[in-house]
Amino acid sequence: MAGHAHITSLEAIEAFRANLIIYLGRARAATEEVGSDIQRAKMWIQNDQRRNWEHERKVRGKKLEAAQNELFSARLSNLQEASTVQFMARQRAEREVREADEKLAVLKKWDRELENRSEPLLKQVDQLQSFLTTEMPRAVSYLTETIKILEAYADVSMPGGGLAETPKVETPAAPTEGKSS
Repeated sequence: MAGHAHITSLEAIEAFRANLIIYLGRARAATEEVGSDIQRAKMWIQNDQRRNWEHERKVRGKKLEAAQNELFSARLSNLQEASTVQFMARQRAEREVREADEKLAVLKKWDRELENRSEPLLKQVDQLQSFLTTEMPRAVSYLTETIKILEAYADVSMPGGGLAETPKVETPAAPTEGKSS
């Protein structure tokens, strides 16, 4: 059965329609921004940080190699004091290499975690984006048509276009899921 609507102001419907259009523009921009932020984070982890720490690992590996060579040379020359300094330098270089390896392992973990955690959320954002681009423009169009119909009705019911008495307008009842008529 069709419901009855008691319309007191077409301006209120027009204002709602205008606010809905503004909301749609902002909501679309926000959902697009979410997707691009996730993509930037992925690129930062997968490319920038990985490249940075792979380079750092290479540099630290060369420092370790140089420290090992200096320690070997010092041991061959039997300089006990120099050997201790070289030994400490090698230990420091080994720690730096381990740190770079740990950073690379953490980056790989972050990459997997970001993918696993963001994918379900991105699907929801995509669904919202789809809703905003397909269903909501239909709602705006429906409101536009409703405003036109109500304006035409008001012009017919009151010659001269004035709304002396508020007309009752029948509108289709909103569809509800899971309820039978």
